[in-house]
Amino acid sequence: MKSEFIPPIGKITQINGQCISLIGNDIDTDRIIPARFLKCVNFDSLGESVFEDDRLTLNGRHPFDLEENKNATILIVNSNFGCGSSREHAPQALMRWGIKAIIGESFADIFYSNCIAIGIPCFTLPKTSIQEIQKTREINFFLEIDLKSSIARSKDLNFILEIKESSRKMFLSGEWDATATLLKNETLVEKKFKELPYSKFEYVN
Repeated sequence: MKSEFIPPIGKITQINGQCISLIGNDIDTDRIIPARFLKCVNFDSLGESVFEDDRLTLNGRHPFDLEENKNATILIVNSNFGCGSSREHAPQALMRWGIKAIIGESFADIFYSNCIAIGIPCFTLPKTSIQEIQKTREINFFLEIDLKSSIARSKDLNFILEIKESSRKMFLSGEWDATATLLKNETLVEKKFKELPYSKFEYVN
């Protein structure tokens, strides 16, 4: 059983965790979370259904079903991950399964933006480096990711990760967290609200 889901908040400077590899290019959002699960009232239960159809096809042999991966938090993928429809449910499902960071060859732009917006850093590495990680057969392969230096370290490997500088700064400052940023600037928000001409409108019956 996964521990209770706790969403990230504020600054994100380091992510340490076990890796889970998903091999294949152009894995789209419909595979990450099939369309029939989009009718949910909130995102809470989506983690249970992530990669549902792929997992059914592989009958327990999918990486997200393997016992040795149940505590994994860093997803390793190939190129154009998250392509297809722009559904925000895809990163929400991955996060609720337990994913805290994704390292891949490349990402679809909207998927990347949706991940950043909820606190999942997405890093890129050259194809050869990704394959080196994915070929690692060691159970419980851990990486330590330092966002300040953009370096990922394991027991035997070091990788220099690529991430958009604007995204890196947002994680280091906590500005990716729109709700926290608004609360932090509550006084400025109230001041701006009072300055708006239409905020003074009063309804008269």
